This record gives sequence, C-alpha cells and structure tokens, in this order.
Amino acid sequence: MQFPRLPDWTIYAAVVGVLLAVSLSRRENADAPPPPAEDGEGALLGPITPFDATVTVDAPDTPFKPTAGTAFSIAGRGRWVTARHVVEGCRRPALVIGGGRAVAADVRLAPRADVALLLTDGGPTALPVAADAPLRKGQRAYHPGFPQGRPGEVATRLLGRETLKVSGRDAHDEPVLAWAEVGRTNGLEGTLSGLSGAPALDSRGRVIGVTLAEAPRRGRIYTTAPESFAPAIRGEQRADEAAKGQSITVDDYGRVSDRLRRDLRVAQVVCLSV
Repeated sequence: MQFPRLPDWTIYAAVVGVLLAVSLSRRENADAPPPPAEDGEGALLGPITPFDATVTVDAPDTPFKPTAGTAFSIAGRGRWVTARHVVEGCRRPALVIGGGRAVAADVRLAPRADVALLLTDGGPTALPVAADAPLRKGQRAYHPGFPQGRPGEVATRLLGRETLKVSGRDAHDEPVLAWAEVGRTNGLEGTLSGLSGAPALDSRGRVIGVTLAEAPRRGRIYTTAPESFAPAIRGEQRADEAAKGQSITVDDYGRVSDRLRRDLRVAQVVCLSV
C-alpha cells in the first residue's frame, strides 16, 4: 500500500513547529542570559492557610561559623536588609564595598521572621519596597546577589505558599513563598549558597521579599511571605524612596543585577568576627 504524498508546505510547517517547541522548552531552563520564556500570570495568591505545603530545612546545632550572604539597601540613610540566618551569631558583620574594603554594620534581628536589618552610617540609594503588593501565581521574580560568594542572579516563577519548618538549633515554622527557578547566571552551577538575603524583585524593580533558602533537588527557591516581611521593615523607608523603581524583564535582568551591585544597592555581607 502506498500512502498519498503530502504537500511540501505541510512538511515545512511541521518541521518549523517541532523546532519552535524544542526552542521554547530549552529557553525555559536555560542559564541567564539567554532569558527564560515569558509566561502569563495566573490567579491572585491567596492568604495563608493551615493546608499550605511544608518544606523542612535543617539548622546546624553547632555554633555560628563565618559565612557570607547578600544584603540590599532600603533607605539611603544606611538601612539594609538581609536574611537573619546570615548574620545571627556574628559579632562583626560587614558590607563589602569593593577594593578589599568592608563597612561594619550594627544588627537588628526581626523577632518573628528570617529577616535582619543592618545599620550603617549612610548608604546608597534605596531599592523601592512593595511588601504588600498583590502577587499572582506564575509571576516572575529576580534575585540579584552573591551566590557562592561571587556576583550572580537567578530568575524564578511564583508557585505558591509553603511553610518553612526549620529544625535544629533555631527550630521554628515560618510562612514563605515558593518559586521555581527558571534561569541563572551563565556558568553558575550547583548550590546558591550566598544568595541568602538577596532581594526578590518584581518586574517593576520593587522588593517583594527576601531570599531565604533553596531546595536544589526540587529546583525551588524560598522567600519571605508578605505577612512576615512587611512587619519586619515597617517604618524604615520613606515615601519618596519607595517611588524609585527600575523595570526588569527576562531579557535584561542580568544587566540590571550588575548595575545594582555596581551601585552597591545590592552588596555582599561577610562576618569579620564570631
């Protein structure tokens, strides 16, 4: 039996369709740049419920060891935010300003969230904060910082709410947002250790949370939830500082991240003494 011959245009259309599908699937998991594919946003993120999924993170029972993380400016008068676990137990935290120099900072720990406020004498222009902005499942976030102790950034997509169950020395439960990693700096492989404390920026360049932890096997990143982030920084940013944002897209988040680090609006945190 002989099958009828298909017109040439149908064959060309099928080949183009396959190539396009493969290209889009690769872009979704590609390093950045090239950027991840754009997807539409979904429904508004609902409130915290007792039925939110849980994820467990082990906190070491041993004393604090020197570490490094990321911080970002929320007030030009010298107010920075990082993750609490980056500086908790450190007697002399400092912000790296380049040229082998670092500026010492005082610490104020949030009582009910993995958030810490660092205080210095003056600082760079603040990143605008939108702690109470409505969130939609599927929306993008960008995390500029210092993974593995060097400049890098990650792009994510919002999955939903989870409860972070921290066991060990500092056992507690904390509501968090779970994000799927969809892109990262070229050449950055393995752990994202050092990205803790980085801002989670929306497409308008506003801070919507603090990067807290990762689940490498699941390809997920966890940030503070609005319910814990907003109270931890309330009153620290003036209205005029909150108005200065810079749009970010999947095409330029690497370049925007470089500018934020160069301007020290995003800086590396180190511990000089324990």
